[in-house]
Amino acid sequence: MRTFLIILDGFGVGEAPDAALYGDEGSNTAYHVALAMGGVNLPNLGKLGLPLIVDVPGSYVSWPPLGAAARLRELSPGKDTTTGHWELMGTVLRDPFPTFPDGFPAEIIESFEKAIGRKILGNYPASGTVIIEQLGPEHLRTGHPIVYTSADSVFQIAAHEDIVPVDVLYEWCKVARQLLQGKNAVARVIARPFAGKPGSFFRTPRRRDFSLPPPRETLLDKLCQGGYDVITLGKLDDIFAGRGITKPLHCPDNDECMKLLSKFVEDDFNGLLFCNLIDFDMKYGHRNNPPGYANALLQFDSWLESFIGRIRPDDLLIITADHGNDPLTPSTDHSREYVPLLVYGGKVRTGNMGTFSGFCCLAKTLAEVYSVDDDGLDGVSFASLILR
Repeated sequence: MRTFLIILDGFGVGEAPDAALYGDEGSNTAYHVALAMGGVNLPNLGKLGLPLIVDVPGSYVSWPPLGAAARLRELSPGKDTTTGHWELMGTVLRDPFPTFPDGFPAEIIESFEKAIGRKILGNYPASGTVIIEQLGPEHLRTGHPIVYTSADSVFQIAAHEDIVPVDVLYEWCKVARQLLQGKNAVARVIARPFAGKPGSFFRTPRRRDFSLPPPRETLLDKLCQGGYDVITLGKLDDIFAGRGITKPLHCPDNDECMKLLSKFVEDDFNGLLFCNLIDFDMKYGHRNNPPGYANALLQFDSWLESFIGRIRPDDLLIITADHGNDPLTPSTDHSREYVPLLVYGGKVRTGNMGTFSGFCCLAKTLAEVYSVDDDGLDGVSFASLILR
């Protein structure tokens, strides 16, 4: 029994009821991306029922839809990648990860500098592409790494690959991960290698995330304990700190992930293939780039047609997201939104299934589908509603 779970990173479908607490009133990633382009035709997402749950100008439902469509509402506080993915796998956080809108405390920075033997540059919230243009020339002169954060719970370290070898940058991230504990325990320490020259710096594909491990067992752990395959594509091995995964495959972008998905749909495995498509969020949402976002959606939708055609009768295809990232709002940060839930397969009931409270309901559902122990997983299964 195979399940293909695809995360469209940052693809929200409308402001959550508590969006105002996060300054995200009016956010609707799917709607605004299409609106900005005068309409975007996504026929294959339309066949699965996406327009049943969100208005996507230019896209329409093929009736009857091929799959079940619903929305998921996040229960955990926050709107970051780690929080969203952990909740999708059954772990609702009670307290948000710490954020540092004024930069990191002096004692953290001093301890980090002492450990790596260099001073740092930055230590303030910033867009990653902007800060390397601002501080990149000084970094080239001094060799001092650039440290910055964002509205998310992240400690990011940027360094030019010609100045700091990537392996050294990863070691510095491990140092930071050890320092950032307790009240300073950010969700992720992120290595941000870049290249190029002043005025034309660019980030390279060798980004790595060094996450905290989930606080308790997730669906991934349960599936592994049940003897199932858990294959991950993208950055998911980092997000779950390598736990509960039988075959991690680290991929830098959507193209490589989709190529591997096309390979695995022909393979025999028994369990879950869990894939994160990062480009929507990393390349276009954070950079407020609706044309780029729309083009990435069109590429995914075109690829999806062939993939759907190769799904076996007993397979499940599930498409969802971890948060929003509306490129039409002034902010370059994530947005607190509902996320889509599109489910396709031979055993799936079709139509609009409404809204489920908790991303975690997906984990509870898959635990029921695979008959694994769901003790400790948050949420309520919707298997009886969606599956025949």
